[in-house]
Amino acid sequence: MPETIAAVYENGMLRPLTPLSLNDGETVQIQIIAETQSEEIKGDRELATKLREWRGLIRLPRKKFQLDAATEKKRRELFEKLKGRVGKPLSEIVIEDRGPW
Repeated sequence: MPETIAAVYENGMLRPLTPLSLNDGETVQIQIIAETQSEEIKGDRELATKLREWRGLIRLPRKKFQLDAATEKKRRELFEKLKGRVGKPLSEIVIEDRGPW
């Protein structure tokens, strides 16, 4: 029965990190798969993202989003305006902002 285990290569020998269910003298086949490094994983993620974008499965922003000074000022003004309304439902805030009909 196939089994995957982790082993460490030391002094020219592979040392299993977990006990093996083998009989003495039993012959096995070993497939060596080196553990991936974080840079390799990062590269794989970037490649997968590019492939998804190429196939039209996702759309990535073309430029980084940055607020200009005017937008930042408006955001701060709105924050100050809404700061005193903590606890009110959004619907009540909208009704107040509309004023009398």
